[in-house]
Order: sequence, then C-alpha cells, then structure tokens
Amino acid sequence: MPKNSLSKDEVKSMLLLACERIIAAEPELSEADRNLGDGDHGLGMERGMKAATEKLNSGEVESVEKAFSSVGMAMMSSMGGASGAIFGTFFRHGGKALNGQETLDAAGLAAFLQAGVEGVKQRGGAAVGDKTVVDAMQPAADKASQVMNQTLSDAIVAIHEASLAGLEASKSMIAKFGRAKTLGEACLGFPDAGALSVTVILEAMKDYISQ
Repeated sequence: MPKNSLSKDEVKSMLLLACERIIAAEPELSEADRNLGDGDHGLGMERGMKAATEKLNSGEVESVEKAFSSVGMAMMSSMGGASGAIFGTFFRHGGKALNGQETLDAAGLAAFLQAGVEGVKQRGGAAVGDKTVVDAMQPAADKASQVMNQTLSDAIVAIHEASLAGLEASKSMIAKFGRAKTLGEACLGFPDAGALSVTVILEAMKDYISQ
C-alpha cells in the first residue's frame, strides 16, 4: 500500500533500496560516464553506496535526518573525487533540513531535495543548463515544492518524472564542468552520468514509497 509518510526505519529501508539500485546500475552509469568523461562514475557510486549500505546496516538509525546524513558521510569518506563531494553534500545538506522531523512526508521530501541541491550548487558552482547533476536535482526539487501538499506517494511520482525530464534535457546541453567540458559539441546527445544517478536514486525512492 502506498505510504503517505515514512518512519525513520522506513527511511532507512528506502535508502538501502536506493543503494542497491545504484550498485546494480554501475555498468549503465559507467557507460554514461565513458561517453563524456573518464568512465569512473559508476564505480565510484558503487563504492559509495556499498559504504552507505554498511553504515545503514551497522545499527538502528537515530532519526530521519541521520538516515540521510549517514549516507552522505559514507559516500564522502569512501568515494573521493567530485562525485563523492557532490553526492555526499547532497545527502548531508538535505538531511540537515530534516532536523527534528520524526517522519518523512511530502513537505519533508521537498525540504530535503531543496537543501540538497542548494548545497551542491554552493559547493560546485553549477546551475541548470551546465550538464551536471543539477540538471536532474533542481527540477526534482522544484517539483517537490509544487507538490508538497500532496500525499508522499503522489509527490514522489511527480518528482521522479521531473528528474527524468531534466536528465533528458541534459542530452542537448554542452558541458561547462569536468572532462566533458573539453568535448564541446561532441558531448551533445549524451546525458550527464551524475544526473542519471539522481534519477536512479529517485526511482528507488518512488518504488519503495509506492509499494
């Protein structure tokens, strides 16, 4: 039955599913990165999510905030490089926005996504249109703000769809960051690998909430 709010333990289970999905998507993520970069994004995300899985399974989560922030800490400490900093920041900053929340509802998810993407933009300087993770994160956060009064199960469907639209839009962008920046127009037609990771994570969240 679709869920309208999640307890801290349900948030933990949802995040474990997201970790599982990213690990399984490593070949797809690596292929996406080979088209634009050095091809290590998938392996880095796999390593980060394995560390996050271990962290989440190490004991009971203290709170909704800690569930998200522990994923960010594990990714930062295990991955290194730009992706570790970006996704670590996303989960840590997003988690802080949930301080004191006993459950996660649509409004809380909106707060998480908005704080997460703001942290990423502050850290890396990217904006929508630069062919980065922000191209999937920002549309998801914007949609979340629009649907925050809906049920959690309805909201996450719309949020995931918005991230997919952002991912698709990234195919027609010329990269302004990273190794892809050197490709110029040769990067047209390919999605950003980090944005692809965002959609995988949000799809896992949607599937957990909707089950």
